Amino acid sequence: MIDKAHIDKTNAWPFVEAKKILRERKKFIDKKGKITLQTGYGPSGLPHIGTFGEVARTSMILNALNHLTDLPKEVITFSDDMDGLRKVPENIPNKQILDQNINKPLTQVPDPFKKFKSFGEHNNEMLKKFLNEFNFIYSFKSSTELYKSGFFNNALKIILENFEDIMNIILPTLGKDRQKTYSPFLPICPDSGKVLEIPVKRIDKQNSKIIFDNNGIDLEKSVLDGNCKLQWKVDWAMRWYALDVDFEMYGKDLIESAILSSKIITKLGKKNPSGFAYELFLDEKGEKISKSKGNGVTIEKWLEYASPESLSLYMYQNPKRAKKLYKEVVAKAVDEYFTYLEKSKSQNEEELLSNPLWHVHNGKIPQEEIIMSFSMLLNLVETSNANSKELLWKFVKKYKKNIDEIKHPIFDKLMNYAIKYFDDVIKKNKKYKIPNENERVALQALVETLEKCDEKMLPEEIQTYIYTAGKENGYKDNLRDWFKLIYEVIFGDENGPRMGFFISFFGLNETKELIKNKLKNV
Repeated sequence: MIDKAHIDKTNAWPFVEAKKILRERKKFIDKKGKITLQTGYGPSGLPHIGTFGEVARTSMILNALNHLTDLPKEVITFSDDMDGLRKVPENIPNKQILDQNINKPLTQVPDPFKKFKSFGEHNNEMLKKFLNEFNFIYSFKSSTELYKSGFFNNALKIILENFEDIMNIILPTLGKDRQKTYSPFLPICPDSGKVLEIPVKRIDKQNSKIIFDNNGIDLEKSVLDGNCKLQWKVDWAMRWYALDVDFEMYGKDLIESAILSSKIITKLGKKNPSGFAYELFLDEKGEKISKSKGNGVTIEKWLEYASPESLSLYMYQNPKRAKKLYKEVVAKAVDEYFTYLEKSKSQNEEELLSNPLWHVHNGKIPQEEIIMSFSMLLNLVETSNANSKELLWKFVKKYKKNIDEIKHPIFDKLMNYAIKYFDDVIKKNKKYKIPNENERVALQALVETLEKCDEKMLPEEIQTYIYTAGKENGYKDNLRDWFKLIYEVIFGDENGPRMGFFISFFGLNETKELIKNKLKNV
């Protein structure tokens, strides 16, 4: 267990939120002897990376709580799968199947992928599969199951008892036309099976029934056992009430909803949970990532390009700042992972609590030695034309003969990621510079300078020779332009690896031939 004094001092946000939960919810937690955290998910589209982020961040708070209290804890991943399908997502097959089932509960809409009983079940299983791959500890709960089993019945009766007060909370936030038809309860049509948004005529609180106006025809429905579903903001408050939720985080676009739901649960006789509003994820165009559009990086794609831990690191960093989430950010996240991994080796216990990897790895940071950065490895993939990790290992072992693959499991996995990422993302953006006559002379001089080096030299010694070649060939006053020239000609990019270090892995002769071939082909 970590020293309490260090925990008191840390400003790492999972500990800040964990302490806030214990402070704000102390009376309720002490009474029930348990801490309940919830993450919400609407399966109206394929689960996207933002959903993963919510569970990952909540799990980091759970880890912090484990160091603060021995009380039992539960993370509920709640699927609002009884919600009506409002529109057809753009990133799914057989769209006509969904077109024919608009407004039906998601667990009553046929699966367009034809793998499960419903579209809701398909998306739920996708979500669980993703979360299981990351070894998250969670309790999955389905809105459909809890409504239909009667689990929510007591809470629904209390909602009905407070019908007028809830209407007074919600109606001022709606337009005049919507006010005329709004009802917290949405009946399921007995004929079409659709979730109806129709006005209320009368309420029978004693029998837990509502008579709705269904286009001039009375529709009498019990509010119990899944015959009706609550509107979103009321549903959220009811869920907090019924599940005794102590904490839930949500995107900043739901702040107003959280305020209203908090007012509603207060009317029901309980206090709202501690909250945490995070900023939204954006795609490369700066647009909000959407389940229906399928824009931004998918969880599957990230895991093709990099480790689960790099994705968790990305989720840890700056949760209250809007973040762009597209393929090009993956490499940066991986290199940041290695930076924090290296820092952890010299940090004391207090400093480690502020290291993101402490939270990514639940306090157990790997001790693997860093061989090279991801960006360096990508350069090695390009220049070696390697199409397998076995070939990349040959390059590494050629100049680091004592390296044991078994002791570098992170780097070993990174090789396959690098090959895939280079082929899919990096290669298409390469723009190789055609050097002019003066630049050709300078690069030829670099080849001649490398002739003076030998394989036994340290990377920094080789780097010094490269500096000298630049200074003696027109770049004395601007070595940045010298290296930019090397990078643009060899790697097709303005930025690149530290050349002495790169050459020590790629090889002196191989580097000389590489530069000669680049000059020969222009």
